Amino acid sequence: MIPHFQPRRIFRRIGRFFESGRLDPLPLRHTLRRYSREKFKADGRAALNVALLDIPQGIAYAAIAELPIVFGIACSATASIIAPLFAGSRHTILGPTNATAFMLFGFFAMEPGLAARETQLVPLLVMMVGLFCLVGAILRVADLLQYISRSVLVGYVSGAAVLIITNQFKHLLGVAAEVDALRPSTFVGLVEALVRSIPAASWQPLLIGTIAFTTFHFLRKWKPRWPNLAIVLVFVSAIFGTLAFQEQGPFSQIARFSPFTPQDLLPSLPPLARAGIFDDISALFGVALAIAFLACLENTLMAKTIASRSGDRSDVNQDMFAVGAANFASSIAGGMPASGSLLRSSLNFSSGARTRMSSIFSGTLVLSTALLIAWLPKIGIDPISHVPKAALAALVIGIALALINRHNLRVCLRSTPDDAAVLVTTFVATLIAPLDVAIFIGVALSITLFLRKASRPHLVEYEFSDAGELRQIGERRQRPNPAISIVHVEGDLFFGAAELFRTQIQRTAADPSLRILILRLKNARHLDATSVLALEDLIKFMRANQRHVLISGATRDVYRVLKHSGVLATIQQGSDRQSGESNLFLNRPSNPNISTRDALKRAQQLLGGEKAEVRIFYDPSQK
Repeated sequence: MIPHFQPRRIFRRIGRFFESGRLDPLPLRHTLRRYSREKFKADGRAALNVALLDIPQGIAYAAIAELPIVFGIACSATASIIAPLFAGSRHTILGPTNATAFMLFGFFAMEPGLAARETQLVPLLVMMVGLFCLVGAILRVADLLQYISRSVLVGYVSGAAVLIITNQFKHLLGVAAEVDALRPSTFVGLVEALVRSIPAASWQPLLIGTIAFTTFHFLRKWKPRWPNLAIVLVFVSAIFGTLAFQEQGPFSQIARFSPFTPQDLLPSLPPLARAGIFDDISALFGVALAIAFLACLENTLMAKTIASRSGDRSDVNQDMFAVGAANFASSIAGGMPASGSLLRSSLNFSSGARTRMSSIFSGTLVLSTALLIAWLPKIGIDPISHVPKAALAALVIGIALALINRHNLRVCLRSTPDDAAVLVTTFVATLIAPLDVAIFIGVALSITLFLRKASRPHLVEYEFSDAGELRQIGERRQRPNPAISIVHVEGDLFFGAAELFRTQIQRTAADPSLRILILRLKNARHLDATSVLALEDLIKFMRANQRHVLISGATRDVYRVLKHSGVLATIQQGSDRQSGESNLFLNRPSNPNISTRDALKRAQQLLGGEKAEVRIFYDPSQK
């Protein structure tokens, strides 16, 4: 029978889940209980600094994604207000970032059929990102992010930075229309389109961009703590934006941004009841999953970095829940995807923020400024129309150059060959493959290399000393015609190691003079169905040839897996537990070698009491 749908039971279980301490439904309440005037002043100062950076960055990241700038501002404001309600970190600032913005641009650049409806599809896409993150947090998926190599993110961000810089040159040269008409879908195609469009380039946007970039670079070196992005954007826009309004001037034709209205900031749900919604969800599923993964990975690394400086303890699943809530809210506010910003979060921390309220104050300032900017055209003032696209492109290039962290690149390239392979592969994939595919190529390679390392159990050579102690021997010895072999297994025996384990053991069992094989599993870990089946096949093979397999040093976890799987009965077949006979000997922490000595006694019994020469298995790869 199909069980009846019982919403009350489902809600009770959800409530118990939160009550169990896995996720805090509203961490903000703990902050408000101990909030003081001193904390308010510190948070207010930090919020002002962050807001001065947040507004121009929101505009810049919307420009990277080729979206109206209101998408970036709405995301900056909404994510900064909503995320701290649920985040585990008190210094986290969420909003649009380079990596997620360019993944958004890369997807729609590869899908011209969807690009025509980009502004309509982005709210749905962001809502899907939020739902993926919320479900992932509830299922504690963020714990798995620790298995993703940092080289993946370094390679992806470096590749994205190169793509961002290359793409912004179309605005610096004033050939955006010509490049877009060629519809380049790859890095090579983008470079080719830029080269073909050079004859149509103009000197005016190149001059504006050069001045903006030079000023930004100078101020960042001279006064790194100033809101340099906002200062340069206002300065350049005031000069060249004013010149652009002169009908006969040389700058009258430069590309500028379109203003937005207060109505653009009104919240609204994405139209979910329209025709074709399921086709759109299917088309957006892959990129939404990729952006959700990237956003959570960025946020986790950022939260851990800030926590190491503040002394706090990061809760990656709680932060993942905050990313989901922020993206869900951003979709309603008409924003773009939100992620953890290391730059804004670091500024928040260095500015002396004491609590998560600084993020809420910052988001409120951004929202208030956005409403003011949207209202000013009604009285004849239009600041957005004064912003040249070339100036913002130059500032985006300045930001992107900072993403290419030479120190991180050097560490990843020099640490191990696997790290170098992951970084280079991810970097190249970012340039030649769709960005939502490139990130998973890097992740797949990272996990594959991790599993390859973890799936190599070590087989160590042992012997009994004259004093009766089991010890690792220091040199290789030839033992002709041994009847007993002791194989000491060290490492993980999960599915990835099962085949290697089987091959190594079969190599030992192939000796026709071998009659007893003792598997010493004291340091074997993580047995699963694949390795247990391999062990069962070995036992049956040995038994079919009138030979035996004994297990020594088995831990309680190993014993539990063997018992629950039913293979324990196969191991014990032929023994009489009541008379003290057994084919499995548990590990005794007080004396780890007792189980192996007992196994040797059992081996002598199975051999009919004859004196057997003992061979210790030696793995040549462990020289």
